[in-house]
Amino acid sequence: MKRMAVLVCLLLVGCSTSAPSVDRFVTISKAVLPVGPKISANQNGLGEDLEGAQSSNLDSTRIVSLANGAAESLVAMGLGDQLVGRDIASTLPEIANVPVVAMGHQVSAEKVLGTSPTEVIVDASTGPKSALQQIAAAGVSVVVIPEAWTVASAKERALALGRAVGAEDVARGLIADIPAFTISPTPRVIFLYLRGPSSIYLLGGKGSGADEIISLAGGVDAGAAISNKPFSPITAETIAQANPDLILVMAKGLASVDGVKGLVSLPGVAQTNAGKNRRVVAVDDSLLLSFGPRLPDLISQLNAAMIKVLK
Repeated sequence: MKRMAVLVCLLLVGCSTSAPSVDRFVTISKAVLPVGPKISANQNGLGEDLEGAQSSNLDSTRIVSLANGAAESLVAMGLGDQLVGRDIASTLPEIANVPVVAMGHQVSAEKVLGTSPTEVIVDASTGPKSALQQIAAAGVSVVVIPEAWTVASAKERALALGRAVGAEDVARGLIADIPAFTISPTPRVIFLYLRGPSSIYLLGGKGSGADEIISLAGGVDAGAAISNKPFSPITAETIAQANPDLILVMAKGLASVDGVKGLVSLPGVAQTNAGKNRRVVAVDDSLLLSFGPRLPDLISQLNAAMIKVLK
């Protein structure tokens, strides 16, 4: 759940006069979402409720999606027209007109119920539990699906989501053909979660989700090598020990520290290979850790971005 609290995004700002060319910085703002043909709502869904019991005959006529990455999967499955509510992190243009009913995983039961949903999709990070219980008490099916921080768990989540909306066969093809690249020499990469106004600066580390994405894109997560738990506070010592060749961030997080210039001013960063050469890749907040159908294109773009900034 802590990992979900650390989803952010970043933006390019200028460098000092001694900085290398702008080619050392790349932003990945979007990735291809493969959208299948529209499918009809049904009452064939199966899923786990808030108490862990199995529910059947779930109705996908009006869906509120509050689980991380679930909305983009539903759109890809052809169920975008059935979405009547979403979390604030789901920012796809295809669902821009769908009402936001949860801010930062803080669910408003009143807003959710105001959409007259037949089914609400949540995960372990969705809360508060009292709001979810209020929704369930109103007679709405609240279905819990797994969180995803690896490719394997992303596939499990897709299948659980597919079962919940009575479209498991469609869900099987959501996350397939995941690419894996190599870069020689293999770059050392760290993922930093940044929230400047709150002075929160965290090292992604092992299990953050970014570790597997970095590996698939052809790098090695130097943060995971020194931190066995996800999202630990950074220190000058840990950054120096990691000594990354490039730094991966989310776009709004980078903007929150005043861009590349502010990032390099954080403890220890300027002394690293990445800091000295201003090598940064920023990825849209809703994309980097969504582990949804856009993942294959994200990995391909990240591989190209890393090669570019390392030149």
